[in-house]
Amino acid sequence: MMNSESDDRNLPQKISEDIISFILDNHLKPGDRLPNEAILAGQLDIGRSSLREAMKLLASRNIVTIRQGSGTYVASSPGLIDDPFGFTFISDKKKLVQDLLEIRFLLEPAIAAMSATYSDSGDINRICSLCDEVEELLKTKKDHTQKDIEFHTAIAMGSKNLVIPRLIPIINSSIPLFVKTTGNVLKTETIETHREIACAIAEHNAVKAQDAMYTHLMYNRRCINKTYE
Repeated sequence: MMNSESDDRNLPQKISEDIISFILDNHLKPGDRLPNEAILAGQLDIGRSSLREAMKLLASRNIVTIRQGSGTYVASSPGLIDDPFGFTFISDKKKLVQDLLEIRFLLEPAIAAMSATYSDSGDINRICSLCDEVEELLKTKKDHTQKDIEFHTAIAMGSKNLVIPRLIPIINSSIPLFVKTTGNVLKTETIETHREIACAIAEHNAVKAQDAMYTHLMYNRRCINKTYE
């Protein structure tokens, strides 16, 4: 009896792994639509209710996105959830901001250097375009947080490293915290260092890109330390 109950509990997990295999075997990409429920259940030889439970499990893991009335799609960033490290539940935001910055010092200068080495023309165009957008938002005193996130994400994508994009949530989650903590006072410094980073990557100058990113983070560190004095 216990084995039967255990099998029942594990069934959605097993089916979810079968669906992941289906996605991989059929070379489905982020945003691609999966077959409708009846077809997929038939192909996997499972009941539709079991399929629904497995899909809910996959949705909770951000592997698929279920759109009511439209269907089920491969998630835009499969497997990456909004807060994978549980930063929301860390109450000491002061320590969190400082520790996140230390991690960014370890990661981002090297990522910028890799981006300068491997970015293609499409990556460079996007990085430079986002640099322009962040600058315009800062000069017009509008919220630049989302575009700032996109700028750093584009740099990470330019590295052409398969693992680095999976680390992007660390960077993305820290930027809104930094902007809030510093009171968004680093307008000139952000504009200048972003431009230096973008230009270095466009020139494929890895050393210059690494130094520019380090300087960018130094401005943040000084401002944060001053805020907490």
